[in-house]
Amino acid sequence: MDEDWFKPCAVIPVYNHERTLPAVVSALRDQDLPCILVDDGSSPVAAATIDALAERAGVFLVRHTVNQGKGGAVTSGLREASRLGFSHALQVDADGQHDLGSVSLFLDRACQAPDAVICGYPLYDASVPKGRLYARYLTHVWVWINTLSLSIRDSMCGFRVYPLRQTLALLDSTRLGKRMDFDTEILVRLFWREQPMVWLPTRVHYPRDGVSHFRLWRDNLLISAMHARLFGGMLVRAPKLLCRRWRE
Repeated sequence: MDEDWFKPCAVIPVYNHERTLPAVVSALRDQDLPCILVDDGSSPVAAATIDALAERAGVFLVRHTVNQGKGGAVTSGLREASRLGFSHALQVDADGQHDLGSVSLFLDRACQAPDAVICGYPLYDASVPKGRLYARYLTHVWVWINTLSLSIRDSMCGFRVYPLRQTLALLDSTRLGKRMDFDTEILVRLFWREQPMVWLPTRVHYPRDGVSHFRLWRDNLLISAMHARLFGGMLVRAPKLLCRRWRE
């Protein structure tokens, strides 16, 4: 990771995670990774915690006055990372679910494969809610249909390293979902663009007192609409996707 051109940072979307965020930021800064916090319309208490963290060296802040959703926050963070001169951004959740001990592995692999998205696929412990675990398979199946491939191992894990130039080229040309539909949609659309992807395992833990911002009806409707849009896009791209499979 000593090449001058490789300048990674972390992008952390934050919405009322004042209890868990300080430990996440400390763990990343202990590894000398700059952090971009995106306050996505948090409460005054959470905003005060975010402001205090943003006073630290190597911590930057983007603030939304109105909540835009996880996808909107990540998009703002990626744009800010590019503006600040970073080449790659590690997306990390603020709730402490991700194993930050694997950060160096993900960044090393990003340095070795700078044009690839380095994607985490989750290794769950006993804390995972079984309903969430089983529900993920519905999205897995739709992703396999919409890519005509089994290449995307898990589209919902929000622990991944984006190469900023290629990712922003997609975001500048395509309107993506701004909420919980973002993580899946961006990977499918990058796959359609033949973006290289590298898959690495990452441990995921659900804290007993963790805060979830998944809204059952709203977010499931958004995800369903996203799968429908992608299915239409797949039909248009099907000949190219099938030819690509045969080449592989």
